[in-house]
Amino acid sequence: MAGELEDIRRKRLEQLQHQQAAQMHPDIQAAYQQEQMQAEMEAKKQSILRQILTPEARERMTTLKMSRPELVDQLESQLIMLAQNGRLQSQITDEKLKALLAQMQPKKRKTSITRV
Repeated sequence: MAGELEDIRRKRLEQLQHQQAAQMHPDIQAAYQQEQMQAEMEAKKQSILRQILTPEARERMTTLKMSRPELVDQLESQLIMLAQNGRLQSQITDEKLKALLAQMQPKKRKTSITRV
């Protein structure tokens, strides 16, 4: 009982300190809230990806993110959308991920020079 009361007091004190900081520095508070929202969204995204990707596929995505972050972000968004709509029947394996990546990348043109 005393421990619960102490927890409530500590949480209330933290709330008051945050409110006081917000009144003194509203721009800092807004940036802090935005950072927290982004962190929450990233955590949710990673949670969903852990559920729909096999460990090998997650490893491939992590490696690819170092060289092609925009491609990985686009693929992650599409996979999450498919998962939320219930259009994924099973986990995405490394082979399926390779196939998806191949479909997403533009076709390379082969140029040949002929001499006359």
